[in-house]
Amino acid sequence: MGKNLIQQARGKGGPTYRSPGFRFRGSTGYIESSQEQKTGVISDIVDCPGHSAPLAVVRYDEKEVLMIAPEGVRVGDAVTAGPNSRPNVGNTLALKEIPEGTLIYNIESQPGDGGKFCRASGTFARVVGQTGDKVLVQLPSKKQRAFQLGCRATVGVVAGSGRVEKPFLKAGNRFYAMKARNKLYPLTSAKSMNAVDHPFGNKRSARKAKQRPAPKNAPPGRNVGLLHPRRTGRRKK
Repeated sequence: MGKNLIQQARGKGGPTYRSPGFRFRGSTGYIESSQEQKTGVISDIVDCPGHSAPLAVVRYDEKEVLMIAPEGVRVGDAVTAGPNSRPNVGNTLALKEIPEGTLIYNIESQPGDGGKFCRASGTFARVVGQTGDKVLVQLPSKKQRAFQLGCRATVGVVAGSGRVEKPFLKAGNRFYAMKARNKLYPLTSAKSMNAVDHPFGNKRSARKAKQRPAPKNAPPGRNVGLLHPRRTGRRKK
């Protein structure tokens, strides 16, 4: 009766495809927003399989926070968060308080969500300017996006910029690097699979250009290829 496609099997959440979250250090974010400035000290810089960048353990008076480490910080450095903080590397400010042209990272999408944009190692965004009730930021893709004035970001460039420059050299190294973060590797082409594994799979591998429109009511496993065409068949003159 057939079997699940690879994306269906992964989505079911069996032990083979379960995320190794027990190895992760934890989620990164910011200390709760308040009306007064808070000062913390970087007590340690750690590695986490779930993040491409190193993480800094920042110890405040009342709690400990994991933040994505910027380039140029070290253990013992003091960082501040909140209003009236200076735009120095590692400090967290609202976008409305950051001068134009400053390099930032870990930008909040909504005030208080802990940061959603520009978190990968070696990346940074740039504050372009303020327009009315929005702040314009140029993202690593060179696209510009408008954020709310109260969204916070950290000044600096994410550490670990040379990560992608080191070659894997062997497929085994790449496999274990992917496995640490529960990423599927290697990725097999659909047309190279058997017919039971994918709608594009068959033993007639030469049939590469045949269009196979997916039906409008197709289930997720069948929803591949030419999706939701407005019409099918030969055009009538």
